[in-house]
Amino acid sequence: MTDQRTQQAQNMYELLASWWQESARDFPWRFGKTDAWGVLLSEVMSQQTPMTRVLPYWLNWMELWPTPADLAAASVAEVITAWGTLGYPRRALRLRECAQAIVTEHGGTVPSTYEQLVALPGIGDYTASAVLSFSYHERIPVIDTNIRRVLSRAVVGEESFGGSVSAAERKTATQMLPSDREQSVVWNQAVMELGATICTAKKPSCDDCPLRSICAFAAAGWPRLGEKRTRPKQSFVGTNRHVRGLILKALRTAPKHHLDYESVAKVWEDSVQLDLCIASLDEDGLIVMHDDHSLALP
Repeated sequence: MTDQRTQQAQNMYELLASWWQESARDFPWRFGKTDAWGVLLSEVMSQQTPMTRVLPYWLNWMELWPTPADLAAASVAEVITAWGTLGYPRRALRLRECAQAIVTEHGGTVPSTYEQLVALPGIGDYTASAVLSFSYHERIPVIDTNIRRVLSRAVVGEESFGGSVSAAERKTATQMLPSDREQSVVWNQAVMELGATICTAKKPSCDDCPLRSICAFAAAGWPRLGEKRTRPKQSFVGTNRHVRGLILKALRTAPKHHLDYESVAKVWEDSVQLDLCIASLDEDGLIVMHDDHSLALP
């Protein structure tokens, strides 16, 4: 790493660390208030979902299943019901599978190595790195959408366009990570928080940003601010994901989580799309289809 990049990293860390101490949102999975299981749960729930929306679900899950062993013993129906409208319900099943693997393979304790974490069901690079950094205080770059956006803008001076993490982005994240372990944890948390609350995708609050004076993106005039990959945005209403959610909602609120087909048919008027969504939910293991075409949670 060049002397210039080293100095840039140090300057950014000092500004971010001070801002983090004063401005970080006080979630119950931060500041050592929970264990590695609580951190893992929060990170999986927060994928493509704002933390403020995750909070009530996380609190409920931690009350119901405070350890991996507790979740591992829960039924699929209980897990899907508790997941509620959080979105992407397959994450709930993967969390249950993850808890079962932690119990059978690691004695009920969330593993503390990268290799063991990514081997768990539903745990990828980001979640494994986040658990290692935020819970076990290991020095490891944590790379999510928010961190990529902040580093691309503040360090490189370019807009972040999404897609898969590039080699250049991973190199920048590694170069900017403080060498001190505790500082690296603060850095990961602060950069992520900045991207979530200040350096947002479309309307960043640059006047409130602690990096404003040294931000390469601001200095360059915010080139291509807010642009994304050219991909048409699809309305959520009417999508298969929407219909799947309606079916699960009906089952969660039904007596004994069971409905006859006539009742399910009232959920969505397009019977062809409805049947396709029922079949996909069954294939994903999120519902059970009985011989009389009635549906139930597993």
